[in-house]
Amino acid sequence: MAGLKNNVKISSDIELKDRLVAINRVTKVTKGGRTFTFAAIVVVGNEDGVIGYGLGKAGEVTAAIAKGVESAKKNLVKVPVIKGTVPHEQSAKFGGAEVFIKPASHGTGVVAGGAMRAVLESVGITDVLAKSKGSSNPHNLVKATILALSEMRDARTIAQNRGISVEKVFRG
Repeated sequence: MAGLKNNVKISSDIELKDRLVAINRVTKVTKGGRTFTFAAIVVVGNEDGVIGYGLGKAGEVTAAIAKGVESAKKNLVKVPVIKGTVPHEQSAKFGGAEVFIKPASHGTGVVAGGAMRAVLESVGITDVLAKSKGSSNPHNLVKATILALSEMRDARTIAQNRGISVEKVFRG
């Protein structure tokens, strides 16, 4: 996926939880009748700042989900989560889907719909305000949400990029 810059290599000791976002049944009509296949969009995360998504296609739902989980584990992204929310406002666009993510105070909860909610909860965000605009296609919404989260930067990262000591930033 273009735009993701902080891919993460995860060791096998990290517990990733998978979450099913959407299942699509595809029908192919042939001379012999109808053939059904399934496509599953799956999001995996450790609920502590690591997230990935995958698409699996198979003749059975369970096989499609399993393929989606394996695909999701191959493209993981590290996201800064500070006190259960995002560090700053961020918007991103993928295809026809546009998302806007805004930090929220403690106790607000995850105010997001459908595909965005699955991504935000899997990454470990507990308080956030989110809005999706444009297309409601779950494929593009998941990709736009992960793109927005991957573009987030925390104060430590910015300080390192500017060559400022981290202690100076947090002392004031």
